[in-house]
Amino acid sequence: MRGEHEMQVIGAGFGRTGTRSLQAALDRLGFGPCYHMSVVIDQPFRVRQWLDVGEGRTRDWDTLFDGFRSAVDWPAAAYWRELAEHYPAAKVVLTVRDPERWYDSVSATIFRSALAEGRPVPLRRRIMRRLIARRAPDFALYPRMARATVIDRVFDGRVGDREHVLEVYRRHLAEVRAAVPAGRLLVFDVAQGWEPLCDFLGVPVPDEPFPRVNERAAFWGKRPRRRLRLIVLGR
Repeated sequence: MRGEHEMQVIGAGFGRTGTRSLQAALDRLGFGPCYHMSVVIDQPFRVRQWLDVGEGRTRDWDTLFDGFRSAVDWPAAAYWRELAEHYPAAKVVLTVRDPERWYDSVSATIFRSALAEGRPVPLRRRIMRRLIARRAPDFALYPRMARATVIDRVFDGRVGDREHVLEVYRRHLAEVRAAVPAGRLLVFDVAQGWEPLCDFLGVPVPDEPFPRVNERAAFWGKRPRRRLRLIVLGR
């Protein structure tokens, strides 16, 4: 049964299009908690939930997003059509970014592990993976989940093919614009700040700067602490 936290905002923008800043903004505007890939990473049991979605065993959106009022970033953005249909009252925000700069960013972060497949893995990293697999088996499924929900589903596994990925990106923007009615959709560059987002959501503009989260710095800055937590605490 859906409760008071039913989804109100669905982010259809790909990862690395300002989704971390949008998450912070939605939380600030009262549309939180906002679901983001960082939630999956912080709560490893959610990796298995998304693996079940990606491999076709279940799509129980109400259970998956229980307690959340918005969702942005992958893996949720890979299922924007299904979520928009399941939550017909929710508004849709399509975050955008210069395609070439976006590819440079995503290939250096989210796609980095997939791009490294087939290359020799340093001994230290192999040991780290084994420790994590033993201590946090749910999180050890993360690469498989990411492949099922994003790498293969969205990009046919061809994340190393720059032109293919850019074509998928551009096609995605066109498909969202074509599928979502204008009154339900905001095409949003986070550089635009509060005004278009607040106007779209019908809320006052906060008297503070729009959140500017350095996603690449956050992506790599938290990684050593996350690995240590997984090995020591198993979660």
